[in-house]
Amino acid sequence: MAQSVTQSQPEISVQEAETATLDCTYDTKDSNYYLYWYKQTASGQMIPIIRQEAYKQENATENRFSVNFQKAAKSLGLKISDSQLGDAAVYFCALQEHTVRQAPGRG
Repeated sequence: MAQSVTQSQPEISVQEAETATLDCTYDTKDSNYYLYWYKQTASGQMIPIIRQEAYKQENATENRFSVNFQKAAKSLGLKISDSQLGDAAVYFCALQEHTVRQAPGRG
């Protein structure tokens, strides 16, 4: 299935201890999917920060990171509370469709 993910902010700047908010919009025809935010360190390592399941109404939260998931608007914002120097990085939003396909010749 065709899908797309768009991040409109090329960069943002915040002071330490402030809250940073990143925006992501996506498009998919699938109804069962996962959304992720990753952090890319200076060494190039991709670190998964948080995952949001499409079927969950409640916004995912992980330590200082939380999301604002708007399924109808196809939007997933990332909020970083109490920003720290170590949060300076490139952040990526990703979509994984969770389509179950039956193997040929079975069932």
